Amino acid sequence: MKTKYIIKGLIASVLLTAVISGCESYNEEVIDSINASREFSPIGLTAKVRNQTTVELNWNVKEEENPDHYVVEFSADDPDFKVIFKTINVTPEQLPIQVALEGETVYSIRVKAVGSTGLEDSKWSVITAITLSEQIFFPVQDADIDAKFVTLKWTPNSNVTQISVVPGNVIHTITPAEKTAGVAVVNGLNGETAYTATLLNGTKIRGTATFTTGIDITNGIVVNPGDDLAASIAAAPAGSRLLLMPGTFTTTGEIILNKSLIIRGLKTADKPKLNVKFTINPGVTNLSLVDLDLNGKDLTNAAVITISGAASTYGDILISKSNIHDYLRALISANVTNAKVTSFTVDNSIVKNVNTNVGADFIDFRNTYIASIVLKNSTFDSCSASRDFIRADVAANLSGTGLVTNSLIDKCTLYNVSNLAAPKRILYVRFLDNASTVKNTLIAGTSAIYTNQANTEQPVFSKTYYYNAASFMDATIPLNKIDASGTTADPQFVNAASGDFTVKNQTLIDNQIGDPRWLD
Repeated sequence: MKTKYIIKGLIASVLLTAVISGCESYNEEVIDSINASREFSPIGLTAKVRNQTTVELNWNVKEEENPDHYVVEFSADDPDFKVIFKTINVTPEQLPIQVALEGETVYSIRVKAVGSTGLEDSKWSVITAITLSEQIFFPVQDADIDAKFVTLKWTPNSNVTQISVVPGNVIHTITPAEKTAGVAVVNGLNGETAYTATLLNGTKIRGTATFTTGIDITNGIVVNPGDDLAASIAAAPAGSRLLLMPGTFTTTGEIILNKSLIIRGLKTADKPKLNVKFTINPGVTNLSLVDLDLNGKDLTNAAVITISGAASTYGDILISKSNIHDYLRALISANVTNAKVTSFTVDNSIVKNVNTNVGADFIDFRNTYIASIVLKNSTFDSCSASRDFIRADVAANLSGTGLVTNSLIDKCTLYNVSNLAAPKRILYVRFLDNASTVKNTLIAGTSAIYTNQANTEQPVFSKTYYYNAASFMDATIPLNKIDASGTTADPQFVNAASGDFTVKNQTLIDNQIGDPRWLD
């Protein structure tokens, strides 16, 4: 579980427009041309807030400029620089420079060039930046969360007095030992509840974080790794929640479902490992697979989920907070005539090496109607190499009757998908009434296009980025429905080949592009 920080004031990373002015009156002309008696004033001055209270400064340095260094002065809540809060010297080679400041403060910042050739110092260039609430909490790790308590950590030896947790108004007074260690356990919580913790020094906020407590095992059927999972599922009443303990389950092969269930791991940080495939038959209304590690190794030509049997109407099928890998066929496959599915959603999951043969598409709805496909906050790595990514076909007796298929890809990272046979499609949607949206998403390392199908409506795009994936914006490809608003940028992945898609490109981080897990 990722920690979400609560911030106040303006959002981080807002680019602020520099105000250029003179040292005394702040309205003298800036010196930025040749044959001057002064050094050139810094131009293109920008300030971005990073990590709540750190300001990143940058400005342009022309080739003909040769300053010895720059002087940067900060004043807090003082636009006239009557009191200088901090002064630093910066060389051109140090740009951009990050400066740690205090939270919830309006800083006036001025920069001048100091020469090495006897010229006078330049005039000041001025900008402002507003820092956000201080954040000395460390991210809350999944292993530190229980159903009834949470372990919170912050910078050791910080001046802090208490932790306030809501809802419930739980107050934990920090002991001297906890202050020194930067660790405290807060008790008195309820299971599966979203909490906000605030770290205080007296009345001053020093950090804020949100987390959701773990599962209360009294509210479900506990299944252990040595148990017969298929038998446990068969014995469970419809609507039950099966809580799988950590470990490698001995049950392998096909799990047949004919009733609504929630199958989830008890511990997010220690997901149960399953070597199974799921077959959905009539009787299933809703299915949730949560906090599982699903492995298709040695399963013959297996899809993760297959909708089978007679025609039926299904509700919501959810995959959440799971790791899914090494299945030869589809993530979900449905080819039952006259069957309907309300939604298929993948959220906060990592899917790798799924649909690696050529027998299916990755999300594969053919004669079965799907109303909603949602992929969000997830990573899809090396999936459907030679086939299409999302397929919603002309379902017999249902397509063209007024039903609509909606597809959404939001805050996802797609890498090396639908890549080996060009042009494969991310949105192979031929159901006659359809709508597709792709936003806040990063796609890299593929020759795929979105679609070249007449039946596929033009997708809606917003904040989409591509790297080594030029076909999405290539209007020369016949019938290609392109993303004319997309941006090409190198995400600077830490190690994509090993599955580490941590982004180092600051623009993508600022704009929150791709699976959020890689943007911290």
